[in-house]
Amino acid sequence: MKDYHINIFYSDEDGGYIADIPDLAGCSAFGDTAEDALHEVEKAKKSWLEVAKKRKHKAPTPHYRPVIYQLPAY
Repeated sequence: MKDYHINIFYSDEDGGYIADIPDLAGCSAFGDTAEDALHEVEKAKKSWLEVAKKRKHKAPTPHYRPVIYQLPAY
């Protein structure tokens, strides 16, 4: 299975980095650095998938890809 795409961006409002996984509704995390945010969102992903499994929900198939990855190579 492909893994889920992770977006990481700096938030002036929050004063740190936000990481989110678009395919997993509400799965996001904060960190003082991009690396911290990535580490935290990986933990959030694990928890998200564990809860889905306990509730007998099927994990979504990874499909989100930013447009930049969908453009033809030149």
